[in-house]
Amino acid sequence: MKWIFKWLFRLLIAAVVLVIVAVIVLLLTYNSILRLAMQQQIRAQTGMDAEIGSFNLALISPTVEIQNLKIHNSKDFAGTPFLDIPEIHVEYDRAALARREVHITLMRFNLGELDIVKNQAGQTNIFLAGLKLPANKSGGNGNALANFKRQSGYDFTGIDVLNVSIGKVKYIDLNNQQNNREQTIGIEDCVMKNVKSPTDLMGLAADIALHSNGFFDSFADQKNPGLNVLRQLGL
Repeated sequence: MKWIFKWLFRLLIAAVVLVIVAVIVLLLTYNSILRLAMQQQIRAQTGMDAEIGSFNLALISPTVEIQNLKIHNSKDFAGTPFLDIPEIHVEYDRAALARREVHITLMRFNLGELDIVKNQAGQTNIFLAGLKLPANKSGGNGNALANFKRQSGYDFTGIDVLNVSIGKVKYIDLNNQQNNREQTIGIEDCVMKNVKSPTDLMGLAADIALHSNGFFDSFADQKNPGLNVLRQLGL
């Protein structure tokens, strides 16, 4: 009978080793798993392919960091680039999550490049991307927050400190390359505090308009609602 106990003991030790190895592998790879899951989620939500250079969800500190996020347009826009975001750094209030609240203490958002693309059908990627967002019938800020809660199940309570940098914007006309142009925005470390609704970003919108040198004015077209959205935001 002793050999049975010895065999069971060895089996138990082997199982413990397997669990330890699995935990170690998970700790070493869980950020890679989350990175792939986020790429798939972006495609599911927008229909666009995404590449994330690195994703880090810290286990000890309440910090999430995404580096080198690139989003590409769908085949309707020839797979051209859409967004190039070198960094998204978020520090959040862990205790707030227990109350089903999202409270960001610090967020750095670096938008390296935005590409506005007009396809051969005369559509713009900005407009079609907007169509995939939840409908906002009244257009109010309250509805935007209600949509966030409906999708996530959490209340958004605000961002204590928001630091935004914006590099450049491009316009690409797939029908006529002579219309292509780009504008360096060049905003670095624009800091805003206590951001709780889109209206708290109006200062940033004004800053973008100032740095754009009329780049967006050339898109004023009553037949193009997507670009009119940019103008309404002060862009």
